[in-house]
Amino acid sequence: MEILATYGTTLIVIAAVFGFVMAWGIGANDVANAMGTSVGSNAITIKQAIIIAMIFEFAGAYLAGGAVTNTVRKGIIDSGAFVNTPELLVFGMIAALLAAGTWLLIASYNGWPVSTTHSIIGAIVGFAAVGVGTEAVEWAKVGGIVGSWVITPAISGVFAYLIFVSAQKLIFEHDNPLEAAKRYVPGYMFLAGFMMALVTIKKGLKHIGLELSSVEGYVWAVAIGVLVAIVGKVIISRLKIDPKADRQMHYTNVEKVFAVLMVITACCMAFAHGSNDVANAIGPLAAVVSVVSNNGEIGAKATLAWWILPLGGLGIVAGLALFGHRVIATIGKGITHLTPSRGFAAELAAATTVVVASGTGLPISTTQTLVGAVLGVGMARGIAALNLGVVRSIVVSWVVTLPAGAALSIVFYYIMLAIFN
Repeated sequence: MEILATYGTTLIVIAAVFGFVMAWGIGANDVANAMGTSVGSNAITIKQAIIIAMIFEFAGAYLAGGAVTNTVRKGIIDSGAFVNTPELLVFGMIAALLAAGTWLLIASYNGWPVSTTHSIIGAIVGFAAVGVGTEAVEWAKVGGIVGSWVITPAISGVFAYLIFVSAQKLIFEHDNPLEAAKRYVPGYMFLAGFMMALVTIKKGLKHIGLELSSVEGYVWAVAIGVLVAIVGKVIISRLKIDPKADRQMHYTNVEKVFAVLMVITACCMAFAHGSNDVANAIGPLAAVVSVVSNNGEIGAKATLAWWILPLGGLGIVAGLALFGHRVIATIGKGITHLTPSRGFAAELAAATTVVVASGTGLPISTTQTLVGAVLGVGMARGIAALNLGVVRSIVVSWVVTLPAGAALSIVFYYIMLAIFN
């Protein structure tokens, strides 16, 4: 307790700096999920992607990041174990922020798309196991996260495969691809509008106190889906093409339609991601501020100080601007060759998986969801369409993320103890 009273302000400043580092890592690594397929399919340039993502990620983080956050992310450890030694929880959260941020920067530099959620969870598990004991860790939840490494990419991969194959059969293999597109693309646009609305409602708007019931959420999502489909039908009906033009020209025009769709889906994913995953950086920071401000009292929830959300939003934007291009290149170009229609199939599959997972309580990583979807699109074209070397290194980086976060966290935790004890 005396440590918190003596060094309280210093600990908050250190936590804020490391929270910014963690947010930077989220921007550098995770934001590529929303933008990688759009860039890889040449729907937008890397510069445009970074500008779009900056706007929507910051809006999601700042407007819908929530006024209250869980003291311990995902309930992965029992905060009650620290009741008599709250300073250990403070040291641990600071160590976890620096550990997860460091691992994300290493992964981003190498272009590995890893899970920011798994990074911070690994770091929290690491310090808790050595700081209090392994009994403080909710191992069943850790097991669920490890299981999601296989389940999540598999689900999104199957969805992406089905969406891509249906587009191939209904549109691209038709005698007149543009006519087929005019008939079927509004259906895909409805699906996109519906799923993106659900993602935004479930992952974004719940944080600003807009608690819609399930029925209300679905009604809104259907209405938005219908609106998007109507607008899409009007736009695509105006597409004129010389009937004598070759099939390649037809394909090019159909791909342009999917390119517009991709930009819309990318904006929604960025907003939902900013609102949801900013908690990976601000949750531990809010816990430190709460414990220090309340003289060592540990609550299940922590109210955010006014400066925490902007700090998280700015960190995400800074990381994306300076480092994001490396992971965007891996997702967009490294795994398989993407066109706008393939990229759209991957984005829509990822959004569908997020909706399914949030409805069933399945622990999910947006990174693994999107990589699985891109793999599904590649598999639809045959195993030869995949760059297996890149896939292998991505899978290895996923497996390493939890233990890497834990190991770094333990090291930084002992450094904190040595400095302040």
